[in-house]
Amino acid sequence: MYLITNGQIVTENEILQGYDLLIKDDLISKIAPHGEIINGGFEEIIDAREGFVAPGFIDIHSDYIEGMSSPRPTAMIDFNLSMRETEKILVNHGITTMFHSLSLWENDEFSHKPIRSTENVKKFVEVIQNTHGKKHLIRHRFHARLEIDNTSAVEGLKNYIAQDKVHLISFMDHTPGQGQYKNIEIYKNTLRGYKDFTDCELDSVMEHHGTKEKLTIDMLKELAELAKEKHIPIASHDDDSDEKLELVQNLGATISEFPITLEIARKAKERGLFTIAGAPNILLGGSHTGNLSAAEAIANDTIDILCSDYYPAAMLHAVFILHEKYNENLNHMFNLVTINPARAVNMDRDIGSIKEGKKADIIIIEKIDVDFPVITSVFVDGKLVSIIDYRV
Repeated sequence: MYLITNGQIVTENEILQGYDLLIKDDLISKIAPHGEIINGGFEEIIDAREGFVAPGFIDIHSDYIEGMSSPRPTAMIDFNLSMRETEKILVNHGITTMFHSLSLWENDEFSHKPIRSTENVKKFVEVIQNTHGKKHLIRHRFHARLEIDNTSAVEGLKNYIAQDKVHLISFMDHTPGQGQYKNIEIYKNTLRGYKDFTDCELDSVMEHHGTKEKLTIDMLKELAELAKEKHIPIASHDDDSDEKLELVQNLGATISEFPITLEIARKAKERGLFTIAGAPNILLGGSHTGNLSAAEAIANDTIDILCSDYYPAAMLHAVFILHEKYNENLNHMFNLVTINPARAVNMDRDIGSIKEGKKADIIIIEKIDVDFPVITSVFVDGKLVSIIDYRV
């Protein structure tokens, strides 16, 4: 048993002052006013030093593992090693449940990413699955990101679904002229940022996107039905119109990832979809592709969830930036990275909030400077998996 004391306990609806929290086995056993929990053989008493005692973060969209596995186009690190090194980083950013977002992508003009080959995705799906039966730090899940021009990946994805290896599916379309790259010039400039394309090469890319084969509605419906049978949440990606929202909702989508404008984010919310923005958007002061400002959308109550996208540290810092710079309610900002994503992926019965009877996924956050939050202790399933003590 562990007793956490002298902290500000972040619950779903309020931040409790002057309360202690008891962890017994893998659960949050009791939350009570300071001193009411009588010492009964605690393994350790954890002094939160007036820091925040919060639920572990749940990151439902991140491709960070791709860079950790293939830091250079010609360098492929052993996947088991990559996973173990990645979770050491994630846990100390407060992420206790990670949905590794692996892309099933036919062609990627931006850069050659070996991790996105069919064979390597298959290997990594197995690595994610195998973590459950081995020593590990956090929960690992598979978020299958299917680009709709990758018709050759459909059968493989069906098999993953049948084998219970998929925990979230998103349908993506990165065709220029719509979605994330509605602005063609931004798309071209993004390409040039990865490679020195000539005008002729850019024209060839654009022509390819205009003629490429895509999954039919019937194919998407079949995948969606298989997902629903297994209770796998479905997300759309880069929504740019109400018509697209209607289409994906009819397919069974309950999540709208990265709506590209405030208007579309609002319409997605009106339709009852969970809406997601990237936490790096908060750190950067806006979208790196000129789309939705996450801070503006949160101010207008049109974003439910923040994900790390590609930068795990962003989740923690975004919560405090939104509170301290944009005057958002701190309790509500914590919900963007805890209970709200838990609800979106049907895990809220067990994790996502600090409540008696729930799994003890708990992080302690302290400030080492006036405005710099850090994670100093992490519990996952009631086990103390990380302690960091900053020194002078």
